[in-house]
Amino acid sequence: MKTLIIFDIDGTLLYSNKIDSKCFAESYKIVFGNAFPSIDWRDYPHVTDHTIFGTVFKKQFNRLVTEEELDRFQTDYVQRLEQKRVESPEEFKEVPGARQAVENLLNDDRFAVGIATGGWQRPAAVKLRHVGIDYTNIFDSYADYKVTRDDIINESIANARLQHNDFQRIVYVGDAIWDVTTTRNMNLPLIGIRLKGDRHVLGNEGATHILQDYSDYGMFLEMVEGAEVPR
Repeated sequence: MKTLIIFDIDGTLLYSNKIDSKCFAESYKIVFGNAFPSIDWRDYPHVTDHTIFGTVFKKQFNRLVTEEELDRFQTDYVQRLEQKRVESPEEFKEVPGARQAVENLLNDDRFAVGIATGGWQRPAAVKLRHVGIDYTNIFDSYADYKVTRDDIINESIANARLQHNDFQRIVYVGDAIWDVTTTRNMNLPLIGIRLKGDRHVLGNEGATHILQDYSDYGMFLEMVEGAEVPR
């Protein structure tokens, strides 16, 4: 049986979080005329685009967003990301070795690859294309209409199991404190990624296996074998 490795995107495969957050807030202001209250995602009950956007919209307008309004917002948001990608490509950098690591895993019969991100599918696709990660054969799941990160990861796993009977091991790769919390709740082993080398951020939360990037692919595979559920 294969090992399923599921990746987050932002901060895990690429880093564009600051630009993402600014574009998110700018689009909200343009489309709805109100300032977005906070781009510190820790201020929200669940760190998914669906929950963050829905929480703010409901509080400000005292109703649910319509499909047309959501589409207008996402369209403006994606256009801004595309524009910033051209204007400031340095802000959309691949985590070193990420694309090659994904390609290696896809070409290795021992593994299946998933993506489970708190972002919506449309902006996620912009970012993955920018760093050259082909997600055609990846079991992907996004925040569209999902409240929690658990929901997103579970969908990625369910999609993978449609093609594979089961997995001997499932490992999640993420960069944030909420990834530690989610994988602990789901009893999933976690590999933490910390670009700045500040491993204590996740270590203090209970993560045991943390890398800065994927430049040492052999070490990453060792982490896959040894990763534990956060304590």
